[in-house]
Formats: sequence, C-alpha cells, structure tokens
Amino acid sequence: MTDKLEFKKLRGFGDVINDTFVFIRQNIKPLLKVFVYFCGFFVLASGVASVFQQLGMRNAMLEMGQHGPDSPFAFFNKIFTVNYLLVILFSMANYAAMYVSVLSFITLYIEKGKVVPGVDEVWSYFKYYFLRVFGSSILVSLFFLVCFIACIVPGIYVFPAMSLFFPVMIFENGSWGYTFGRSFKLLKDQWWVTAATIFIVYIITMACMSFISVPIAIMGMASAFTQGAKTMSETMIIVGTIIQCIGQVFMIIPIIALSLCYFNLVERKENLGLMSRIDDFGQAKNPFGAPEQY
Repeated sequence: MTDKLEFKKLRGFGDVINDTFVFIRQNIKPLLKVFVYFCGFFVLASGVASVFQQLGMRNAMLEMGQHGPDSPFAFFNKIFTVNYLLVILFSMANYAAMYVSVLSFITLYIEKGKVVPGVDEVWSYFKYYFLRVFGSSILVSLFFLVCFIACIVPGIYVFPAMSLFFPVMIFENGSWGYTFGRSFKLLKDQWWVTAATIFIVYIITMACMSFISVPIAIMGMASAFTQGAKTMSETMIIVGTIIQCIGQVFMIIPIIALSLCYFNLVERKENLGLMSRIDDFGQAKNPFGAPEQY
C-alpha cells in the first residue's frame, strides 16, 4: 500500500513536481468532487458569458466587414459589453474558488492526519476564505499589473511571491499585509529554484490544457477550408468554450505544486514538519512512513 503524501518536508526541484502528481493520483476522485462542488457554478457561468461575449464580438467584426468600419467608439461599445464584464467577474470568482477549494482540501488533509476530508468539511473553510481570497485576488492582480507596466523585470521578480500569496493566506490564516510580507520572506535565498519550479509546473499545466484543445484546432482548420461558414464559426465558439471549461480542472496541478513549494520553504526556514514529527515520536508506530533525511 502506498504511503500517504507528507506535505511538511524538504523537497528539491524534481520532488515538488513528482509529489504533485503523486498527491493527485492518490486523491483524484475527492479532488474532482470538491472541484465540481465549489467551482462548477463559476466555470459554467463564465463559460456561458464567454460564449455570448465571443458571439457578440464575431457579429461586430462581420458587420464591420460588410458595412465598413464604424467609428472606434461604436466598435468598442459592441465588444466591451455587459457580457465582457461578466466574463471577467466570473473568471476571477472561479480563480478564487479553485484556490480556496483545493487549498482548503489540503489544509484539512494535513489537520486530519492525511485523511481525505468530506465536502461539508471543505465547505466550512470555503465560506470563510472565499470572499477574502476573491478580494485579495483583485489587489494582487493590480499589483502584478503595475509591476509589469513599470518594467517587466519587477513583474518577473514578484511572480513567485504572488504565486505563494494564497497558500500563505489560507495555510496561516494571514491578513493581507501579513501574507504579502510573508510571501517575500519565505523566498529569501530560494527565489531561483522556486521560480523555476513554478515555471515548469505552469508549462506542464498549459501543455495539458492545450492537448485537450486539439479538437477545436481541427475544427479551425476545417472552418478555414469552408471559408469560415457562419454555422461552423458558432459551433467552434461553443465547443471551444466547453473545452476551455473542462480544461480548467488542470489548474489543480499548479495549486498543489504551490502548496508543496510553500511547505518546502517553511521547512527550510523553520523546520516545523521536523519538530512536529519529533513531538509525535513514539505516539504511533512509524506514523510517517519511511524516515526522511535532514
């Protein structure tokens, strides 16, 4: 029988990526159940809003091609509609829901001694953190945007810290200011390896999302041969949006990887996992599986 994954331990670059998929493999069904319960509504809502927004944009471009260009303001008014705002709103809410649900699952998994939590248990955490994470995501996005606008280098520098922001907030129940400072503090002397790990994990995630988008790419080529028939274009928009919605489940991968990065950094700074195992030594027979090297 495979030992349950221990989060509070030191990990190298490859260990974080490998253990991410170990945890998913061990808990795939309950993770998907939590994802559907707490993110399903937001995925569906953002998908519906996206379909209407893309259809509106397509119709505006068709009208421009048939009747010539309107004034810039008229064209932008047809694109930046209420549906466009709904897409942004529901996408940000879905982003927050994914982080809160998966991180709450991991928190309870650790607290219960590597026992999978139920949906009702995750709900108690979800309703406590959702609005806090949703509001913080707006501030984090603005901060990140300002860093990139000011200069690309600051944006790259703050990316790992902002990636750790929500794990710190939920695992330590931190305020916005505490979480912001703590994220940078944990990265001290570990920026390069953490940034590289996060970068590789996101490449893997994007590759998985792209793989399931192959059908829409085939439909796009078929549409090009048929000169972009109207019915085909509408079908592409709907099918493409459905595939994008399904593909969002792969966001579980980087959230778990970021959690492992967080605990690795905390262990390097504070040795909390080691101290916890020393405190529990002798209470149970080999409760943590194979011994670890420190």
